[in-house]
Amino acid sequence: ELGNTLQAQDDGPGAIALYQQAAMVATSADVRVKARLNGLKTQTAANSFPLDQLTSLADDIAAMQAGRGQIYAYINAAQSCLKLESPHALQTAAQMLAQAIQISVALHDSHAEAYGRGYLGHVYEILQQWSEAQTLTQEAIAIAQSINATDITYQWQWQLGRLLKQQQQTELALQAYQDAFTNLQLIKQDLVSINQDLQFSFRDSVEPIYRDYVSLLLQPENATQNKYASTAQPPPQNQTNRLQKARTVIESLQVAELDNFFRTACFKEQQVPLEDLQPDTAVIYPIILADRLELIISLPEQALQQYTVPVTQTKLEQTLVDWRFQLEKPHTSPIGKKLGKELYTWLIEPIASPLEQANVQTLVFVLDGALRNTPMAALYDGEQYLIEHYAVTLSPGLQLLGPQPLQETKVTALLAGLTEARHGFSALLNVEAELKTVDSLIDSDLLLNQDFTTHSLTQAVAESNRPIVHLATHGQFSSIAEDTFILAWDRAIPVNQLSALLKAGDLDRSDPIELLILSACETATGDSRAALGLAGMALQSGTRSTLASLWHLDDASGADFSRLFYQALQQPNTTKAKALQAAQLDFLKDPDYRHPSYWSAYVLVGNWL
Repeated sequence: ELGNTLQAQDDGPGAIALYQQAAMVATSADVRVKARLNGLKTQTAANSFPLDQLTSLADDIAAMQAGRGQIYAYINAAQSCLKLESPHALQTAAQMLAQAIQISVALHDSHAEAYGRGYLGHVYEILQQWSEAQTLTQEAIAIAQSINATDITYQWQWQLGRLLKQQQQTELALQAYQDAFTNLQLIKQDLVSINQDLQFSFRDSVEPIYRDYVSLLLQPENATQNKYASTAQPPPQNQTNRLQKARTVIESLQVAELDNFFRTACFKEQQVPLEDLQPDTAVIYPIILADRLELIISLPEQALQQYTVPVTQTKLEQTLVDWRFQLEKPHTSPIGKKLGKELYTWLIEPIASPLEQANVQTLVFVLDGALRNTPMAALYDGEQYLIEHYAVTLSPGLQLLGPQPLQETKVTALLAGLTEARHGFSALLNVEAELKTVDSLIDSDLLLNQDFTTHSLTQAVAESNRPIVHLATHGQFSSIAEDTFILAWDRAIPVNQLSALLKAGDLDRSDPIELLILSACETATGDSRAALGLAGMALQSGTRSTLASLWHLDDASGADFSRLFYQALQQPNTTKAKALQAAQLDFLKDPDYRHPSYWSAYVLVGNWL
């Protein structure tokens, strides 16, 4: 168990040493095997497993008492061997899986037999022996379906899709992927409590199914060919259907990621007719695939359009990391502008003409993967930033969020913040100025320092009908729910508790919270999926919109930015997205704040109206 703790803390060498000690002193074959399996999993993740240990591990498993534990020990060991992909490891995996199948048949354990046959099919898939792989995979599917084991079925339907794709049987492959996708939608709750006997990783076992399916739906030969694989002419009906399906799948991935983030199936999807969107709004879905970037764009009263950009995932993600590093510097560099221009060429240039022709004013990005950490407003065309042409906002997906206009009520706010150092976090010297500036502009209630506790915030949210909650305090967004929090005077409030706090207030309020502003928060350093925490907080809180920053900002500039945003928000017929754009453009014109590090970090997530 101590080895497991170190392994969870990413201390691989320390965990391996403890697993080895446990295996040496264990008097039970079951405990010894468990320790060795955990060590094998940790070592294969680091590509440091000595292959000569596989035979003795197989002998240890064979010494176990016949039963479910022994079957899954064989399967788990085989899973780790498959990651090594050496001939010896693959041969050992096949032998272990054959043993697992034999024992499961003898014990009439159909679940285990389905896993065994499916993974043995995967051995043949790696060996590119497609016929044998397909036969075993179809056997695994049949067994799983016979016992209504949807949680197993989807895995082997995905594998069958891969095998059929390799054999150029595209239509059959699409059907297999559709079956896997359909089953995934049925077992959302089960995915957060998946079979603990087996190794499971959402990023390895679920996310690739969505991406592989989308990649096949959007493969270039299915798109109308020109420079960006699109045209001004309406796409054929078959392509339109595939684009609609791809959009549905990628939005469902957003839901699945958030469910996995919170470890519960907590988001109900809702279809939003695209024709009901604001007439000057475009919704853009950039989808990162291994070999290319796909752009799906929804324009008012037009069919979905597809644009294919030939940039690999590796190149795109490295460019995003390099550009983000340049943006956070306090001065503009030629390298930063060059990278921003390169990203603009991939993400905006292909769709620039249709956006202009449709007279679009607001871009709603449904961002995917590493793009979530990207300040889209700062994309650079060589002369101007994207924000100079469009209001820019983010949505976790229209299935999750039915856009509704800002309530026709007076703009008032509940303000809370910390200025003093608390719980190991530094003082925020300009927070008081920020909140008092806002307080002078609009009718507000203010909780500052000692008055800003978990209890007082809960009570204030419940008793106030103010449409805006503005929290100026330390906070962090992370891809791990437990590391996503805001800081109150008495303690840190994790995202789950903050969400419950804000939702509890909804029970006593006549109107929901329109806008949650998180000032002085930031995405976790080095976490490529940290903005998942921002999206999770935005949705789970029950508020219609969340305004936050991707990186830590000078809190002196934050006071000025808040003033400009609230002033713009109070103008007649102004959307939240337009108010954010106005504040960003004002900063862009200010010699002290014109660098993107000051204004591009601000992102609006959720309802942009």
